[in-house]
Amino acid sequence: MLFRQITHDDLGCASYVIGDESAGVAAVVDARLDIDEYLRLVRYTGVHIDHILETHNHADHVSGHGRLAAATGATIHIHREAAAEYDHEPFDDGWELQLGSVRVRALHTPGHRPEHTAFALIDADRGDEPWAVLTGDSLFVGDIARPDLAVDRGEGARLIFHSLHEQLLTLPDTCEVWPGHVGGSLCGGPGMDMKASSTIGFERAHSELLAITDEDEFRCRATAALRPQPPNFESIVALNRGPLVVESAEVHPLTPRQVDQACTDGALVVDVRTELQFDEAHIPNSVSITALRAGFGSKLAWLVEPGQRVVLVGRDDEDARAAAALAESVGITRIAGFLAGGMTSWREERRGVDRIERITVPELHERQDELQILDVREQDEWDAGHIPDSVHAPYHDIHEMPSGVDPERPVAVICSSGQRAAPAASLLRRHGAREVLHVVDGGVPRWRREGRPIET
Repeated sequence: MLFRQITHDDLGCASYVIGDESAGVAAVVDARLDIDEYLRLVRYTGVHIDHILETHNHADHVSGHGRLAAATGATIHIHREAAAEYDHEPFDDGWELQLGSVRVRALHTPGHRPEHTAFALIDADRGDEPWAVLTGDSLFVGDIARPDLAVDRGEGARLIFHSLHEQLLTLPDTCEVWPGHVGGSLCGGPGMDMKASSTIGFERAHSELLAITDEDEFRCRATAALRPQPPNFESIVALNRGPLVVESAEVHPLTPRQVDQACTDGALVVDVRTELQFDEAHIPNSVSITALRAGFGSKLAWLVEPGQRVVLVGRDDEDARAAAALAESVGITRIAGFLAGGMTSWREERRGVDRIERITVPELHERQDELQILDVREQDEWDAGHIPDSVHAPYHDIHEMPSGVDPERPVAVICSSGQRAAPAASLLRRHGAREVLHVVDGGVPRWRREGRPIET
């Protein structure tokens, strides 16, 4: 049997190549937009991709099913309730697909979305029981899927409850759980683990949510701490349901003069270098979102206004092109171009730069009386504990100067580590704050550990 998990680390997505090497046949489940790894793998193993399976219309990333179908001629399969507008073969609960000695069985598991389906895998050479289940966005390692991306959150939670107890938890305890996301994805909760897989028995024994047998209690618990929905998720669903995405967006090099003009015309200039490089020198009014850590695509999708063009600035052209591919995976294709030669070309023309002061948590404590403090974490993090007299605004909601922040006074921006504070600090400068300080090397958790005052 052929079985490979392929992850998209920036989005926390997992896809799968399954099949039978002896029969020379394979299927890809939940293909990501960049299909090169699938094509490389099947060439190496000597199989052909004949089928593409989708667990649902994804809401956080653009599917690669169109590109993969064009490259291989494979048939796309998705549940009937997905209402897909492209050429496909719909299936219902219980449908089975034979891949040599491997049998794939569809388990309709609505809740995250109405069409959501998990796929149980049966290897005839090993037995008649499912040995693994590709759970998609229903059951994760350490958590369950969020229930608010297609229906009322209460109704979504009710459907997930029944999907778990009537479908997935009826599988053998030894059945391996291979989810569609790992920790860091926006499609699950804070309990999602970075671990790539688990088993039905382990999740049953260690998950607080799975231990709840009362539907009303489950619904309350599953909806109590939902974080903000994935940015532009409705447009991503529309892309994944509509005509197949086959072509790649072209990204063009720009001179410093062209970047300057694009900025004047309203484009969002996004600096994808490290936060340190950005703080030391960056193009005025640009925004810091490093592409060297997970979550670039999601952060970008939150900050780009509808219809707004994007200009990318990296250390070099390769950095910018890689960032453009990550942007495309979340449906952002209005890329005006990238600064050719990276930030070096801007400096060589002696164009003006801006800087942001960096400050540590101990230094913030020493200067607390002279600074405003803006906490840019999520609401549940703020509720759990924040610095007294600080102002709260999640970084992805900073579309203007936050209420309570005086743009004429110095303001220190803090999160839990410094990573979310970086784009937030750059946004404050973009919206007119005169002096912004970026709190680095820790955040509110370090403030608490050092015994500083905390309010809840």
